[in-house]
Amino acid sequence: MSHAMTTTEIYLIAMLLIFSVPWLIWRLFRTDYWAPLVVVQIIGGILLGPGVLGAAFPDYYRFVFNPQVIVALNGVAWWAVMIFVFIAGLELDLSQAWTKRRETGITAGLALFVPLTLGALAALVILQWPGWAGPRGESWQVVLGIGMSCAVTALPILVLLMEKMAILREPIGQRILRYASLDDIAIWGVLAIILLDWERVGRQAAFLLVFAAAAWAVRRIMARIGEPDRWYASLIWLAACGFAADWAGIHFMVGAFLAGAVLDHHWFDQKRMDLFRDHVLFAMMPVFFLSTGLRTQWDVGGVAVFAVAGLLLVVSVAGKLAGVHLAGRVLRWQPGEAGIIGWLLQTKALIMIIFANILLDRGIITNETFTALLLMAVGSTMLTVPVVAPRLKAMAGLARKTG
Repeated sequence: MSHAMTTTEIYLIAMLLIFSVPWLIWRLFRTDYWAPLVVVQIIGGILLGPGVLGAAFPDYYRFVFNPQVIVALNGVAWWAVMIFVFIAGLELDLSQAWTKRRETGITAGLALFVPLTLGALAALVILQWPGWAGPRGESWQVVLGIGMSCAVTALPILVLLMEKMAILREPIGQRILRYASLDDIAIWGVLAIILLDWERVGRQAAFLLVFAAAAWAVRRIMARIGEPDRWYASLIWLAACGFAADWAGIHFMVGAFLAGAVLDHHWFDQKRMDLFRDHVLFAMMPVFFLSTGLRTQWDVGGVAVFAVAGLLLVVSVAGKLAGVHLAGRVLRWQPGEAGIIGWLLQTKALIMIIFANILLDRGIITNETFTALLLMAVGSTMLTVPVVAPRLKAMAGLARKTG
């Protein structure tokens, strides 16, 4: 008798593809220098999406990634990315940024403002053609969203790359973390503005008031309980904030970031936090990357999508480098210093993909715009290590410069 596969069996086939394909590519082709595993997983999500696997093997694609399997995968992906964003908020430490606020403010401000402006100008050009603005997106939301996507620095991926180059704990690594942390806050602030829903503004105001009171209460509770209980209590707090933010129309990812940002990272053991982040990235985030790949579309034409991605890549890299070089002139950095910092700060990948996913969820951008932004994020991240590593060798003393 023939055996009709159950949804569980098909789901496990999908999981087998999600975890095996990127890992095999990463190992067999030894891509780690220019594309660490997390980047290969993002590319793997695109390859397993409708634009590649779906086009090459449409029947098999529809069989594996049927609606029931996609719903199950999305559930894992939502929780995984909520935890990851929560950790990003939790690990923000603005004390050093405040101590060196002039240097940090100038660098972070210019590194954000210049690429955001250039990206917004590029968006105005792109919007002259149909197919790039979402059905519920106002022009200013699309322009600001694309501009911010060009300015984003992916703090978690930046940490991974600096660990690889052995500069994370060096003074230059800590400087770059300060700059990226301020930009990380700006990302979520801009997102909140884009998502502001005037029809639900009462809910959003209520959320902020209730959140402020709840955060005060949670902080008092966290300070009084032991660390093992803090880990579990933080997940309860995360789920509550995600639900409340989404109910208010702000999006559960903003709630996840706020849930972590209002807690003190020193309440949690740093080694355990690093392990927790790595385990989430290793065991759960590949499902998010796959769910991201399933949303890529080429309906307006592959050439057009790649052309827009190329334009945005040039704008984002040039804008970030220009902003940081301008900061270097103001702060009188040594020659070559701004180039290294600028290339590291243009690392995008994960946070920009999360940002673009939210814009797509809200109908502000189309699948084609999302695909172009995703390709831009992958390209900018893959450029980082090959460009920075030889420059660091040539300027060995820079790693110890405190700013």
